[in-house]
Amino acid sequence: MNKIFIGINLEFVRHNDKPFEWAIAKAAELGYTHVEPMVHWGRELLSEAGYFHSVSMFDDPLRIRRACAAAGVKLSGLSAHTPLGRPEISVEYLKQAIRFAAECGAPVVNTDEGPKQPWTTEAEDFTLMRYTIQEAANVAEPRGILIGLEPHQQYSQHPEGLDRIYRLVKSPAVGINFDTGNAYLSGHDPLKWLGKIIHRVVHIHAKDISVEQSSSERGKVTGTPVGCACGEGVIDWARVVQMCRRAKRDLTLSVECGTIEQAARSLKHLQALVKNA
Repeated sequence: MNKIFIGINLEFVRHNDKPFEWAIAKAAELGYTHVEPMVHWGRELLSEAGYFHSVSMFDDPLRIRRACAAAGVKLSGLSAHTPLGRPEISVEYLKQAIRFAAECGAPVVNTDEGPKQPWTTEAEDFTLMRYTIQEAANVAEPRGILIGLEPHQQYSQHPEGLDRIYRLVKSPAVGINFDTGNAYLSGHDPLKWLGKIIHRVVHIHAKDISVEQSSSERGKVTGTPVGCACGEGVIDWARVVQMCRRAKRDLTLSVECGTIEQAARSLKHLQALVKNA
């Protein structure tokens, strides 16, 4: 039987105005075993001043490794979202994120297609995305890093579109980072979708959606940054966990919520389900 870990995306401290190391320590304090930091290019004022959790890839990757070791947590992946159809941005960004992941110890680099240029055709978009993913895979394969393609944006909001993006490049490095909340908000049954692709999934964003958000946004958006606490929204987490047991590999449920309190409640809810699955 595969293992299911419960991790957290560091977006849960976005509004606490605290640095990366504080976020890692807080995740460990809550009881999470895995974390998913966000990385960025260049220098960003709030991060440099210690008011935001993102880490610059101009920093030493060992900064992440040391923080995780000090807190006693592991990395489930890196959040490295970039518009795949804009290679002038995404190619070098993803390649650097993959090298960064290999050195800091993150097994997966998560990304999504991102917003497209308004003047490109669909055919052009898929050619550009193929170029970007192939360049990234060339760097990921020899380092043993996986690329998690997430459903979020115009093409991947549908199962067929995500499949089409996934199949652009034949590489053992290419997988899927399934986001339960994005799949639901785009108007689909996330459980049915997950069941069809579980053997390609390398990481999961455990995002629940409140009844209020569902009522106002479902079918109108392609995703959302964070959700509510897991177990307090519309997602059937017991069935999600059951499906994850069918995966060919160990998986991490990386919680995406907006507050520390939601993170604590999410962990309690998911721990009970994983223990009994």
